[in-house]
Amino acid sequence: MPHIKNSSHPASSIQDPVSSQHPASAVKALVLTGYGLNCDHETAYAFELAGARAERVHINSLIDGSRRLADFQIMAFVGGFSWGDDHGAGVIQAVRMRTTIGETIIEFVEDGNLVIGICNGFQALVNLGLLPGLDGDYRSRTVALSTNDRGRFRNDWVHLKANPESPCVFTRGLQQLDLPIRHGEGKLYAESGVVDRLIAGGQVVLQYTLPDGTLAGGAFPFNPNGSVHDIAGICDPTGRIFGLMPHPEAYNHWTNHPGWPREKETRKRRGLPTPSGPTVGIRVFQNAVDFVRNR
Repeated sequence: MPHIKNSSHPASSIQDPVSSQHPASAVKALVLTGYGLNCDHETAYAFELAGARAERVHINSLIDGSRRLADFQIMAFVGGFSWGDDHGAGVIQAVRMRTTIGETIIEFVEDGNLVIGICNGFQALVNLGLLPGLDGDYRSRTVALSTNDRGRFRNDWVHLKANPESPCVFTRGLQQLDLPIRHGEGKLYAESGVVDRLIAGGQVVLQYTLPDGTLAGGAFPFNPNGSVHDIAGICDPTGRIFGLMPHPEAYNHWTNHPGWPREKETRKRRGLPTPSGPTVGIRVFQNAVDFVRNR
């Protein structure tokens, strides 16, 4: 089994020793950082495990032009509390980026590149209008991520079902997932007509489920926030922009899972090998890297 652990090291220890091993033709992933974002190290690490060359780039470096989005093929909006979630989670980040490099981001998408938004990043994407992108409109806000029904922050692991009919690049080959969540504003809500279009178009990518894999039906804590139709993640019509509330980067090794001690002992008693290869969390990032390589 590969030795993988959560990283709490400085950025250089993630980027320099690992990225230097990648060829110049490696898939390049830009991981946003700055202003209260706090999952950038883990997300960069997950992309590195998936085979990409990941770089943490401050939002201001894109705005002032010292770093070019066009030099990358994948852009990650990460979790955290951008601008302290003042005025709503992801709102200020979305306004700042839309009014400065909004058109650059849209050009990045139209060039066939990938975007993922995780937790606070998902909130930023819906506020930017990049999701759900109905009719190719990446400027209008038609979906909201609002305060959890229970009115408080929730930190837990959830069961998820991936939609096999979705065009989403990131979830290809995935069926059932366990991932951690940590958010206070994760309830997806939209007008019924918008939700119907998302379902019909396969843009509902992930849904919260019960432990047996059936949809949660809004039941707490399996649906931790009250999202309509148990929606945990959506994509745009092309499947190249993906937003989700759970954190795939936080499940980068089998031992991250809270059920690991029991699973390990069960396998030991039955004479089964311990799991090897990437977790479902890392497979989300591998799918993105493979898509860029093969396109």
